[in-house]
Amino acid sequence: MNLGSMTTMPSLVKTKEAAKDQLLTMLAKDAYRHGDFVLASGKKSKHYVNCKPVTLSGVGLALLSPSLLENVEQDALAVAGLTLGADPLVSGVAMSAALIQRDLSALIVRKEHKGHGTAACLEGPMPPKGSLITVLEDVVTTGGSSLKAVQQLRESGYLVKRIVAIVDRQEGGEAAIRSEGIELISLFLLKDVALRARSLLQ
Repeated sequence: MNLGSMTTMPSLVKTKEAAKDQLLTMLAKDAYRHGDFVLASGKKSKHYVNCKPVTLSGVGLALLSPSLLENVEQDALAVAGLTLGADPLVSGVAMSAALIQRDLSALIVRKEHKGHGTAACLEGPMPPKGSLITVLEDVVTTGGSSLKAVQQLRESGYLVKRIVAIVDRQEGGEAAIRSEGIELISLFLLKDVALRARSLLQ
C-alpha cells in the first residue's frame, strides 16, 4: 500500500470544547449549504443542512457520539431515532456507552410497520416495557420526524421525555416538541453553523 497516497484524516481532539469546535467546522464545511432550497416540509429556505456526510464519516461519528451520549438521560436504557437520519447516531452512541461500560441499547424506528414477519416498527434489542428512551435526531426543523419516533415508541410501551439533536434549524421545531411535554437539547443551532460557514469563506 502506498501510504503517501492515502487521504489524511483530521485527528481527533481530546477536550470537549475542542471536539465541539472541530465538529462545528465539519458541519459547516460538509453539511451546510447556502442558496435557494425547498425543504422536506415544503418550505423554501436559504439554508440547507444534511448531516449525513458528517454522521456517516468515521471522524464525524467519533466526535458526535460522546457529545450526544453526554446528553442522554442517565436512567435511559436505550437511544432511538427515526430511520434513516438517526441510524448512525444510535449506533455510535450505543458504542460510546459500551466503551465507558454503560449498558445502552440502540433502537431504529421504522417510518412504517414492516409488512411481514412480526410487523415490528422497532429494530434492536428491546428494553423492558416502561423503560425510558432518549430519542436522537440529526436535524430538527418542524419537529415532525422526531415526534413520529416519539409516537412509535410510546405506542410500543416506552417513555420518552427528551430528544437530543445535532442541529436545530430554529423554525418552530423546539416549540412543537415542547408542546408534547418533551425537552429538546441541540448541540448546535442553525445560526452557529451558518456563522462558521461564513467565517470559513473569509
